[in-house]
Amino acid sequence: MAFDDAPYNPVAIMNAVASHAAETGYFERVNQHEPKNAPGNGLSAAVWVDRIDPVGAISGLDSTSLRVVFMIRIYSSMLQEPQDAMDPEMLRAAHAIMTQLSSDFGLGGIIKNIDLLGAYGEGLLGRAGYIQVAQQMFRVFTITVPTVVNDALDQQE
Repeated sequence: MAFDDAPYNPVAIMNAVASHAAETGYFERVNQHEPKNAPGNGLSAAVWVDRIDPVGAISGLDSTSLRVVFMIRIYSSMLQEPQDAMDPEMLRAAHAIMTQLSSDFGLGGIIKNIDLLGAYGEGLLGRAGYIQVAQQMFRVFTITVPTVVNDALDQQE
């Protein structure tokens, strides 16, 4: 079976996650990859797939459900002024994303739900940290977005 004919489309899920981030209005841009170059002076975000795991006890008899985990990383330059505004701005953006995801459990019907509380693994969560990109240090906030897709893989031939 060709990728585009698969029972679920992981690219459509990634597009929906990226669209949710962009719709908050907090970002100069939302990439669907981790940046190789420095992201810029304002807030920017990147979305990528982290892992895909089978999920037991919810699949049909001849199919496998999947947990498709995406990451959304918010970037802010460490040179941003005023520096005391950096974390509050990132928190506002992260809160907006997490609020949207917790209220749109099915991302417009393309998934079963977002595993908010971690019924099948790590739930929706965010972690702050730092990362170096192109010899520049960035303050980051990384959000784990676990999606659940029912009957994603057919077990019949």
